[in-house]
Amino acid sequence: MDEKLSAIEWNNTAMHFRREIPPKHGTLDVFHNIEQIYYPILAAIGVIGNALTIVILYREKCELSKHVTRYLIALTVADLLVIFTDLILRHIPTHYQSQFGFMYSIPLCNNHAILLYAATDCSVWFTVAFIFDQFVMVCRQELRTEYCTDKTAVLVLGAMVALFSLVNTIWYFMLADIYQFRNAPLFCAGRDGAMDSIAWAVITFIHYILSPVIPFILILLLNVLTIRHILTSRESLSSRRGHSIEEHPSDLEMASQRKCMNLLFALSGNFILLWTILVFYSILSQISWLGKTSRYLPQFVREMGFMLQLLSYCTKICIYVVILDRFREDLTYVIKYPFNKIVQFYKAVKN
Repeated sequence: MDEKLSAIEWNNTAMHFRREIPPKHGTLDVFHNIEQIYYPILAAIGVIGNALTIVILYREKCELSKHVTRYLIALTVADLLVIFTDLILRHIPTHYQSQFGFMYSIPLCNNHAILLYAATDCSVWFTVAFIFDQFVMVCRQELRTEYCTDKTAVLVLGAMVALFSLVNTIWYFMLADIYQFRNAPLFCAGRDGAMDSIAWAVITFIHYILSPVIPFILILLLNVLTIRHILTSRESLSSRRGHSIEEHPSDLEMASQRKCMNLLFALSGNFILLWTILVFYSILSQISWLGKTSRYLPQFVREMGFMLQLLSYCTKICIYVVILDRFREDLTYVIKYPFNKIVQFYKAVKN
C-alpha cells in the first residue's frame, strides 16, 4: 500500500514538470497567445541586436579597457547562443508544433540540452564575472593591477566555458534523445528510470541552485558592497576637502570609471529585474520537489518568468547605446555602412 501511495505521489510531482500545454482558458490562454507573437519578434531583435553588438565591441572603439571588452563580447556571444538554443529551437517550436513537427524525429534532444544549459550557465556566470571584475577595480584597488587584466579575463572566461560544458554533459545521460515539446522546464524525455531516481532529484536541485539562484545572490551582494564603498569614499573625500568629488581635479580617474560603474549597475539591474520571477519560481519548485510544501505557483507565473528571462538576452544593446557614447556612434556607423557602400557603388556605376 505504501509503495502504491509513493508511486501516486511521484506521478503527481512528475506531472508538475512534464505537463503538456493545458487546454487554453483564462490568464494562461492570454499568455500563450501573446507568446506566439512575442517569441518570434524577440528572436529577430535578439539575433540582430547581439550580432551588431559583437561587431561593434570587436572593433574596440568604445573607449573601454581591453579586459572589459573581453567580458562584454563573451557575454554577448553566450546570449546569442541562448537565443538560438532556447528561444528559437525550444520555445518557438513549443508554440508552433505543427510547423516544427519534423524535430520530433531528430534524435538530438539530449545534445541540444547540453548546449542550451551550458550557454545559459555561461551567460549568467559571465555577468557575475564582469561584476566581480568591476568590484575588484573599485573596492580592492590593491588587487586590480593583477586581477583586472586581459590575461585574467581570458583565463576566467575560458575556465567557465570548460567547467559548464563539462558539468552539463550529465544531461546526455539523464535525458533521452527524443524531443517532447511541452510547455515545461524540460523539453526532452527522461531516460527510463532516470526521473524517479535520487540522482535526478539531486542533479536538478544543484542545476537550479547553480544557475540562477547563487548568481542572483552574488550579483545583489557585489552591488551592495560596491555601492557602499563608493558612498564611503565620497563621504571621506568630501569631509577632507570640504567640497564634492566632482569639483576636485585629482579625481579624474574616478570620473573615468563612471561609465563602467553605470554599465555595471545597468547590467546588474537588467539581470535582477528580468530574472526575479524565474528565480522565485525555481526556488519554490525545488522546495515543492523536496516535499517541503504542496503549493505550486500558477502556470502563467512560469510563462511570465520565461518571457522576461529571454528578454534579458536581448536588452544589453539598449544598455550600451544609452550609457556608452562611442558605442552609439559606432552603431550608427555600422548600420549606415552597407547603405553607404550601395550608394557609392550606384554612383560609380552611374558615372
